[in-house]
Amino acid sequence: MPQVRNPILPGFNPDPSILRVGDDYYIATSTFEWYPGVQIHHSKDLANWELVTRPLTRKSQLDMRGDPDSCGIWAPCLTHDGDKFWLVYTDVKRKDGSFKDTHNYIVSAPAIEGPWSDPVYTNSSGFDPSLFHDPDTGKKWFVNMLWDHRRRPLLFAGIALQEWDPSSGKLIGPRKNIYQGTELALVEGPHLYKRNGWYYLLTAEGGTGYDHAVTFARSRDIWGPYETHPDKHILSSKDHPHAALQRAGHGDIVDTPDGKTYLVHLAGRPTTQRRRCVLGRETAIQECFWKDDWLFVKDGPVPSLYVDLPGARDEERYWQTQKYSFNSNDGLHKDFQWLRTPEAERIFNLQDNKLNLIGRESIGSWFEQALVARRQEHFSYDAETVIDFSPTDEREFAGLTAYYCRYNFFYLIVSAHSDGQRELLIMASEASWPVGNLNLPLSNPESVVIPNEGKVRLKVTVRGKELQFWYALEGDGELQKIGPVFDASIVSDECGGHQAHGSFTGAFVGMAASDLNGTARVASFDHFIYTPVKHSSDRYDI
Repeated sequence: MPQVRNPILPGFNPDPSILRVGDDYYIATSTFEWYPGVQIHHSKDLANWELVTRPLTRKSQLDMRGDPDSCGIWAPCLTHDGDKFWLVYTDVKRKDGSFKDTHNYIVSAPAIEGPWSDPVYTNSSGFDPSLFHDPDTGKKWFVNMLWDHRRRPLLFAGIALQEWDPSSGKLIGPRKNIYQGTELALVEGPHLYKRNGWYYLLTAEGGTGYDHAVTFARSRDIWGPYETHPDKHILSSKDHPHAALQRAGHGDIVDTPDGKTYLVHLAGRPTTQRRRCVLGRETAIQECFWKDDWLFVKDGPVPSLYVDLPGARDEERYWQTQKYSFNSNDGLHKDFQWLRTPEAERIFNLQDNKLNLIGRESIGSWFEQALVARRQEHFSYDAETVIDFSPTDEREFAGLTAYYCRYNFFYLIVSAHSDGQRELLIMASEASWPVGNLNLPLSNPESVVIPNEGKVRLKVTVRGKELQFWYALEGDGELQKIGPVFDASIVSDECGGHQAHGSFTGAFVGMAASDLNGTARVASFDHFIYTPVKHSSDRYDI
């Protein structure tokens, strides 16, 4: 079989849940505050994946306005019971402090493309829910981690099991804490399986940082007791700081038609000596084998960078330049997402082959900001656009941004001074948690006065840890540098809000607009181009 280099889903694609239906494989991943909710990729060979749908597309399914950064959709679980697809997910409204407000829902669909149902509410006792269809009894079982704000004795209190009745849409019968994990603690991300008369429970432990791990346990009875794997953690990089794939954990398993078992899991590829994961938590895959009714990762527990898969990856596709036009008949390209709101018409539209962003709240707002962006999937890249925007003062601004959250972004804007004179300005929020202040003052000496009429070409180049902005005025083909070289590694999990086990997304690049005067001034963008760049510093790029 061909060897494929991990990750199989590069860029922000964490918490993978994998499923096979016939010859088709599907992976669902978390999207957090990005809308629409949940990404589902499809593959025929485990090596080449195509984004096919984001099922949570309307207000009745998901409204994340007010959700803080790295809240929203956590750890979806995608299953099939022989009749239809089932998707379980958490909408997190609060994550910091002693309490977590975590509401769990189930939607279903006859086909992966939909139509997906309105959600059925299940519970709010914890997060990372999963639905297990018992092949022998026909019952459906709901598991999620339990949160205990008292820490009596554990904050991550264990894995709760309860039967779920699809006819009534309710949890029924007793609820039991069936597994509390190992001494690594922070048990979460449960998935149940059945094989050879055993019930298997796969969980994540150690938090989603550098101590992350996949733990495995089994029982003859679904209610337990569950015996922990003799190796405890079947996958982890925690004791191997030089492994290419770090932060390895939160996994799910799938069998191929010929009986091989694979584990998908999240992982990070840190850059610079500060070990920052700009691309966020990505989806990787490992070959596994069974011995004495226990699952083992081939060459584990450390994740392998190269894995034998049924298919060979199309490497050329990974390095292709993506040129996006904004044709209203085609709709917004599936690579793009926006933040939190189900009412997309309030923040953007496609007209006359342009993307029109309707200026709303400030960049970083947890309610309604006009920001449309795509994932950064390469350590080095170029991105550019052309903007047509006529601001009246400093409270109206729009442009090109490399964005993680309100606490870490770089933003080249077209704005105006208080006298109405247009200018280019760079806003930078560099690891500014918890205050969220800009690093550069509004009297930024790097600002450039530009004519009040005419389009402006904006570009950002990222080469490893170095980020540089560029611009060109309409009619002037030559790009000019603007501003200093910034530290591109700032746009990473490790520099977000609540950095320790608290930032869960990844870097995006895209277009944004704000109107703090409240007049909804529109900024128009002609196109967007994303070009991957091979660079000598990117030793772990695919």
